[in-house]
Amino acid sequence: MTDRKLIHIVDDEDSVRRSVGYMLKTSGYAVEAWDSGAAFLKNAASAQGGCVLLDIRMPEVDGLEVQRIMAERGVTLPIVIMTGHGDVSIAVQAMKAGAVDFIEKPFEKTILLNAIERAFDRIRSAQDVVTRAASADIIIGALTTREREVLEGLAQGLPNKTIAYDLGISSRTVEVHRANLMTKLHVHSLSDALRIAFAAGMGARDLTGTNT
Repeated sequence: MTDRKLIHIVDDEDSVRRSVGYMLKTSGYAVEAWDSGAAFLKNAASAQGGCVLLDIRMPEVDGLEVQRIMAERGVTLPIVIMTGHGDVSIAVQAMKAGAVDFIEKPFEKTILLNAIERAFDRIRSAQDVVTRAASADIIIGALTTREREVLEGLAQGLPNKTIAYDLGISSRTVEVHRANLMTKLHVHSLSDALRIAFAAGMGARDLTGTNT
């Protein structure tokens, strides 16, 4: 019996399972590796507690489907999504569905460990949703109207070019607003900004205010 925190790695690439597993084991975590979403789901209901490091792109059953089935079955293990470059819109969907964080491959060890610890923070902290939402509203209140519009676009998983087109501004201006809003929100990654946006109820409307 071990008191080490358990990580379930779900990825169809053996090299990823090996390298990520090594990083986690040498950092003091226990690891169980699964070579497909289907293999993990067969055992998810009886799997030991911990968190799930879940690849988004897998054959047969992809990460979003694994996440959906886990929710249907009442499996509440916190999820950190692993994505490839350019899969941010899919990662946003996963976070809207309750994923704790997403990290883009290839990632540094520090980024991986920070995401894992955020997942365990969720286990430790059953923080009240209403309190989170109220806090997020206060934080977002510091943003200008345009910065809020850019954050809304990001919360929908839109790329900078699309946000720029919808708002009638240049991509460079979007980048400036994005940098400014992250400074005001005191965050260093898009996933951190998205957590605040989702807690405040953003991401459900398009940039003109219509329900999506």
